[in-house]
Amino acid sequence: MKSIKMSNEKIIADLQFLVTNLAQQADGHLIQSRVFAAKGLNKLASKYAEHATEERGYVEKFIDRILDLGGKVKLENKKEGEVFEIPTDFVKHDLQVSVDGLAWLKRVLDNAKDDLTTYDMLKEYYKDEEEDMYWDEQQLELIECIGAQNWILQQI
Repeated sequence: MKSIKMSNEKIIADLQFLVTNLAQQADGHLIQSRVFAAKGLNKLASKYAEHATEERGYVEKFIDRILDLGGKVKLENKKEGEVFEIPTDFVKHDLQVSVDGLAWLKRVLDNAKDDLTTYDMLKEYYKDEEEDMYWDEQQLELIECIGAQNWILQQI
């Protein structure tokens, strides 16, 4: 049986990974929002600005949980991320980030199953990310059906 301290250390490490990566993802969504706004794609800009705000909320929750568990929060560096000029390319990229992230998050949920507070927090975040993944999939299907230019017109 794992000790509580060892279990907490793993959970804290997973939460720290989320804090670091989700903070950068929130920045990326905010930047993409501004790029889309500059192109007049106001619906898309608004969607990703809201998404960035939502992600920041999860970062705060995960930081608070690290502190609750007695961990020390770190401000870690991340490598440079790509900024997309073509909206359809970004939706494809965002979908892949969700797919990869959900696979990783499923393993993290398994690690946190004995810490119900963290588990519930991660489960809530998982559901949110899954919803984002479904939105991206839906948009890509719509792009395939009506064409990229028609889809982009809908984003104005």
